[in-house]
Amino acid sequence: MTSWNGVRAAGGGEAVAPVRPPVVVLGSEGSVSLNRQSVYWADATGQRAIEQVEAGVDALPWRLRTRDQQSWTPGGVLWVMFEASVPRGERWYLETGTAIHDHLQFFHRDPNGAWVVQQAGTDMPASIWSVPGRLPTFLLASDAPAPVRYWLRVDDAQAEFLSPLRLVRSDMVRSQREVEQFMFGAYFGLALLMFCASLAHGVTYRDKAFLAFALYILLLASGQLGRAGVGAQHFWPEWLAWNGTLLSLWPGAAMAAGLWFVKVVTDPARLSRRLDLGVWALIAALLAATALHVVLRGHNSLTLVLALTGLSLVAVLCMVVWGWHDSRDRHLTLVVLGFAPLAVLALFPLARTFGLLPPSLLTRYGVFFGSALQLPILYYALNIRLMARREGELRASALSRTDALTGLPHLQALVERLDTSLAHARGQKQQLGLMGVRVSNLDAIAEEFGPEYAEKALVVAASHLRRVIVGFDMAARVGEREFALLLEAPMTPQLATSRAQQVVASGLRQVEALPAALTLKFHVAVALLPEPQLDGAASLRWVMEGLDQLTPDTRKLIRPLNF
Repeated sequence: MTSWNGVRAAGGGEAVAPVRPPVVVLGSEGSVSLNRQSVYWADATGQRAIEQVEAGVDALPWRLRTRDQQSWTPGGVLWVMFEASVPRGERWYLETGTAIHDHLQFFHRDPNGAWVVQQAGTDMPASIWSVPGRLPTFLLASDAPAPVRYWLRVDDAQAEFLSPLRLVRSDMVRSQREVEQFMFGAYFGLALLMFCASLAHGVTYRDKAFLAFALYILLLASGQLGRAGVGAQHFWPEWLAWNGTLLSLWPGAAMAAGLWFVKVVTDPARLSRRLDLGVWALIAALLAATALHVVLRGHNSLTLVLALTGLSLVAVLCMVVWGWHDSRDRHLTLVVLGFAPLAVLALFPLARTFGLLPPSLLTRYGVFFGSALQLPILYYALNIRLMARREGELRASALSRTDALTGLPHLQALVERLDTSLAHARGQKQQLGLMGVRVSNLDAIAEEFGPEYAEKALVVAASHLRRVIVGFDMAARVGEREFALLLEAPMTPQLATSRAQQVVASGLRQVEALPAALTLKFHVAVALLPEPQLDGAASLRWVMEGLDQLTPDTRKLIRPLNF
């Protein structure tokens, strides 16, 4: 590879190259960068044809294209020139590093002196590019007897041409594209999975945070499909207007959705009304700037969108950190961790756009890397948040049908279940059991040990009753110190009596939650159902009235009612 000789510094520190660029000698290396091996010139009018540029090559102010050089072309045309010698029997390509520019043309003369023209860009379907693919790629002349001079013409009214230029051998192109297809497939497959799952959760549970997250993923992934060239290559190869719209929506629409998502999660209104209004104003400004850019598609509108995007990144970090610091919501810690990698890695391409950083892997794919880390973390955080919310809702719902102290169903739940069981028992001509249980020494416990241990005694009693029931049986609290057990069919007098004895015996066991000298004295009334003309409520009243017949000092603790 030849070095660049005869380069001298021009005013402002820029390098002025000789008219003839150095010849890039392609050898064993599979990929060669054109940094410092090509020259460029910006045609402000964009009116010169290739013949005019070639004819006036000696008079044009060509400059050395370096890694740190910002090649500005919006509103005009950028010309890049280089010379290369391709080894015989090999095929080499010029590959640009981005797929966002409107129109690119690649020129060289064949051995007969005729122009060979190749084209690519977003203003034509990728299928009719000279070399179809994800990135604009052009074939170099093969088996030429002498080095060939090449010209690249870039026409784009929106973005500066900051794309790396490389000469790549054909085998490297194939292997590189295979790896790229695999990586992009994995990334966009993950994004699609996260989108579908988030949308399903949002619709099923009416969770606004999941819906906002799904919208954020959709706009983020759609913009990245367009920016990476994957969408135009595989998903909408003939929809040029759609592809152009997606490119114009990036990154403003995705950033606005991200702001809304963070606003839903952190709820800045409870922290500061001004902060909440400020976030809404920033979202509105970002959407307005994006809409303006979709219409104008100019460099100034793009600069405005990027500036607001940078401001939005700061706002996102402020909201997340502030909300996490001032909130009792422990799940915001995961949200902070989720946004941290994207916020940091997105600064690299943003800084490169403003000319603050040279091109690199992070400036090209920083958002992809950040998103790949961000999406699973945020999805997990929202899942944990939803589970906590659902658990609270279920507990609140259960309180309407469950006793708060013992956790057992209350009277109404038992009556409803008893009506259903009685209907089933009558249909099957079977018997079920209904047992009324009273903690008869509860007043003595409260008097000797205090109200606190009286409540503990009720909790322990509920625990004992849960151990007695089996299968589809049901235990419920039906009074201040009364419980009821529904013993499902088939039930016999012997089985009912045995269960009642188990209840009485369970109260005599010592438990750690109660003082050593304290045991529970259970009175039990038990009946076999169904009884003619008695529904669930009447059956329960009958059993509880039978329980009232047992006096506190009675020696007979179990009272059968109808057997």
